[in-house]
Amino acid sequence: MRPRPCPCGSGLPYAECCGRLHDGTATAATAEQLMRSRYSAFAVGDPAYLLSTWHPSTRPRSLDLDPDVRWVGLDVLATTGGGLLAGEGTVEFRAHSVVQGVAGSQHEDSRFVRAGGRWVYVDGVALP
Repeated sequence: MRPRPCPCGSGLPYAECCGRLHDGTATAATAEQLMRSRYSAFAVGDPAYLLSTWHPSTRPRSLDLDPDVRWVGLDVLATTGGGLLAGEGTVEFRAHSVVQGVAGSQHEDSRFVRAGGRWVYVDGVALP
């Protein structure tokens, strides 16, 4: 049986990619890696991971994921900063979804910072 591919589109098995971040055995090395792992958390239904990687100043008290949304693909369009030694960065992406048979997408420029030595999501700006 073939391992489940990672939803982030890396081509790696989930267990070797975002699964390691979700289960806490690894942390994101870059802002893009965190963004990809957060997308994967939406795709696999892991709100606890999303909350734990959200900056405390913007994090909601709780997060209920919509079970009708099926996340089906991710395109990373651009990154600014967010590298191994950076303290902040942005990632522009388009996440593709299907809701009750209707295709949709979310286009966003997300902002990330390092807090306590690890990358966290701060906020995002929706783009057309």
